[in-house]
Amino acid sequence: MISLLERIASVILPIGVALYAVLYLGVEEIYATFGINPQQAGIDQSVLFSRLMSTLVLVVLLGIPLIGLLVGFGWLVNVVTLGAAGRAVTWVRSRPWVAGLIAALWCGATYWGFYNFFADLDLTVMVVIAVGLGLVTFLVPFQLLRRRPVGRAGLKVLIGALTGLGLGFLLILNLASAAQDMRETGQANFLLSTVGFQDQWAILEDKEKGTPLYDGRWMMLLGEREGTYLLYDCDKMETIRRPMESAVLTQVQLDPEREADFTCGTLVEETG
Repeated sequence: MISLLERIASVILPIGVALYAVLYLGVEEIYATFGINPQQAGIDQSVLFSRLMSTLVLVVLLGIPLIGLLVGFGWLVNVVTLGAAGRAVTWVRSRPWVAGLIAALWCGATYWGFYNFFADLDLTVMVVIAVGLGLVTFLVPFQLLRRRPVGRAGLKVLIGALTGLGLGFLLILNLASAAQDMRETGQANFLLSTVGFQDQWAILEDKEKGTPLYDGRWMMLLGEREGTYLLYDCDKMETIRRPMESAVLTQVQLDPEREADFTCGTLVEETG
């Protein structure tokens, strides 16, 4: 059992570390959609760490059943094939070139999210890049690493790290798309909630006069820092900074219900 846990940890730990590192970029992409950075919204390193750790916990909780399902499916295939599948896996693992080729193609494929983060590539171009990158860059080093126990251990760490980075960049792409939808529809989805983004709205009043600000419209509270509220005006689709000493949050709601066809920018359309 201890040996099994060590093997699992040697794969899961690099994936988790790499995924955590890339998730930081994803949080920056979310707030960049509203024209600010996480620090301006009061998201310091400690808050960010707690939010991303909760994301990793959700990933682990979802990943464990998936891994169990795959293991069970592999066991079933091995039983149905009367052990032929297991012998095939053993044969592949004993051949450095074959195992190195599979690992190289896998690592090449993990760059799909990285390249799509900087440029919009179609599937054909990405497959060519992934295969070419794997064969040219990873194949020879991987098959050399497979020859020694230390090299195989290092290979696991490298593959786990690249897998975590690939998953992280795919998550960033989805987070950026979800943040853009949030900016346009005024409602966050489950993916944004998993990284700690709060879909929180409030009505503000003038602290001295007691009159409603912004015509009494609901404003999304992006965060607060150094005595300043960071607000997103859904009706005008703009980010606003408001000193806390001049405003009071009178009504606050979390995850408000929206109509199916609701979109932001109504005042912009009326005045346009």
